[in-house]
Amino acid sequence: MSISKSVNNIEEIIDKAETGNELNRHEIVLLLAASDEETRLLYAAANSVRKQNTGDEIFLRGIIEFSNYCERNCLYCGLRRSNKKLSRYRMPEDEIIATARLIKETSIPTVVLQSGEDSFYTSEVICRVIERIKTETGLIITLSIGEKSDADYRDFRQAGASRYLLKHETSSKEIYNYLRPGCLLEQRLRCLQALKKLGFETGTGNMVGLPGQTPEILADDLLLMKKLDADMLGIGPFIAHPDTPLNGLTNYGLETTLRVLAIARLLTRNTNIPATTALGSLHPRGRIQALQAGANVVMPDFTPEIYKSRYDIYPGRTDVGSATEIMENLQKDFASIGRPLNFSAGYRQHKLAS
Repeated sequence: MSISKSVNNIEEIIDKAETGNELNRHEIVLLLAASDEETRLLYAAANSVRKQNTGDEIFLRGIIEFSNYCERNCLYCGLRRSNKKLSRYRMPEDEIIATARLIKETSIPTVVLQSGEDSFYTSEVICRVIERIKTETGLIITLSIGEKSDADYRDFRQAGASRYLLKHETSSKEIYNYLRPGCLLEQRLRCLQALKKLGFETGTGNMVGLPGQTPEILADDLLLMKKLDADMLGIGPFIAHPDTPLNGLTNYGLETTLRVLAIARLLTRNTNIPATTALGSLHPRGRIQALQAGANVVMPDFTPEIYKSRYDIYPGRTDVGSATEIMENLQKDFASIGRPLNFSAGYRQHKLAS
């Protein structure tokens, strides 16, 4: 990859990134402030790079949110342990397995087991669930259950989990420590390194519009994503839950989030980037717009209806209805932009399935 000198013209920066040259912090900041017309060029370039590196097909992962208990007290999240208004639940093991079977019936190849940081589910229990899902469905297993010990991560990998999602949220230590009391960004990054070392296909990502976040911090987020060489990037808007200390804070909105996503595509080329459900809560076609700005993955939520509304991270979440209804709605939406579904594993190209 060639590295050219820094430029200030937006169109030149977009051309530079599209052809595979690295961008510096200043250039990324300029892209984040692009005009409407320049932003259209940015999306077109990101879409082109996405097509070249991951194709037109949309990869699918089915989510099961199996517990809304959380031992953390993040200032923006509805699952925070101090939120006494939330009706808590924990899905029994057999119900998790039954939901995984429903995902298998849709032909989606990957299940994402997601929860708050809930130590009720010990490493032994998680490993048993992983082994049962592998044996009874053959699904690829992604975990999104927070910070664990290296030994736990090793056990999960040996039990058959292939992927792990752990968003770093922000590259700013100050913002991270403020938003997540008792947590350290350094520990988050250490966990990501441990996961990669164990052979997990590892995902990270950030929130756009955090209090105190500047364009320069967003640029640092993007450069960190590139440095981490993550296999998946979850980029979504900051949406504070009404029953949290940050209730009422506004975010940057859809457009800035889409710009960050597009720049992430240009910087990381073949990374899998979901069109997140949070984007759909900002705009009815938020996920579609993300798919037109560089995203290539969608993660529909198959959590049973009795629990789905109680996994209340932020307001306005979508994907309601039965598994059949969810799939029909997705196919209709994607057909409107000429993007077919792909029911293969969807590993990042330089990774081997296991």
